[in-house]
Amino acid sequence: MSQREKLEKANCIIAIAGMEGALASVIAGLAKVPVIAVPTSVGYGANLGGITALLGMINSCSNSIATVNIDNGYGAGYIANQINHLAM
Repeated sequence: MSQREKLEKANCIIAIAGMEGALASVIAGLAKVPVIAVPTSVGYGANLGGITALLGMINSCSNSIATVNIDNGYGAGYIANQINHLAM
């Protein structure tokens, strides 16, 4: 099974990104499932400890993005688990 086929079978996708946080918007434009965006506090440039990525993810125009707090991978995983349970 290819990576594309695996993504098409997913119930949701977690996108972890720093810098300007655009990755979640790109994925949401390509995928048909909810995207959970996780901004990171690391990166180069003026990331301001993750604030830049957080604001970019919150201000996304994509409808299927839910954003958790900076470095909150646990929260993203928990939400993904809840989405998976709803899909059963």
